[in-house]
Amino acid sequence: MLEWVRQGWVDYNIPQIYWEIGNKAADYETLIHWWSKHAGQRPVFVGQDVQRTVKFTDPNNPSQHQMNRKYQLQRSLPGIEGSCQWYAAAVCENPGNYQEMLRQQYHSSLALQPLMPWIDGQAPGKPRKTAVIWTEDGPVLFWTAPKAKSVMDEACQYVVYRFAKGEKVNLNDASKILCFTRDTMLPLNYQGGKTKYTYVVTALDRLQNESKAVKKKVKL
Repeated sequence: MLEWVRQGWVDYNIPQIYWEIGNKAADYETLIHWWSKHAGQRPVFVGQDVQRTVKFTDPNNPSQHQMNRKYQLQRSLPGIEGSCQWYAAAVCENPGNYQEMLRQQYHSSLALQPLMPWIDGQAPGKPRKTAVIWTEDGPVLFWTAPKAKSVMDEACQYVVYRFAKGEKVNLNDASKILCFTRDTMLPLNYQGGKTKYTYVVTALDRLQNESKAVKKKVKL
């Protein structure tokens, strides 16, 4: 595996680090540090065992299970870019409030997926002809797909951000992502025509490279 990483033969690794912190045979903390050290130029997404995580207590804080500690490690170590949950039904069952902690604390907003510039790092062109058109059903934000020279440059979907009046347009703030869409239009919620917003639209290619932004101000 290490040779594959060094040679760039893999795009990412998902080690199944299903054990708990403190396991005598396979300690989670020891393993995640090892993967961070050997991540190389490829991202690591940790395979998390939902049920085992909530079954065992945090050695540093016995009043809670190990989810917070595991995510603290995950987010503090270089090369660790996220996690996968095993198994999906366990997340839905919400043991130890695991699902709610994901929703409220760790994945509270939409976000773009990690980039893979070793495959393709070229962003698509930005959306064109952005306009707000008032229809009988209310205002609709329209745009046109950017032109592309190859299939890798084509826009596969779009990100729509929304900023309130006075807010700085900051595309690094994922909490401002309103939606992802494959359409080139988005119905807007009319609120009486007194509230000002700035809508920002960007294009994403198949590897989530993001284009430059186009802005449109509107009163809703």
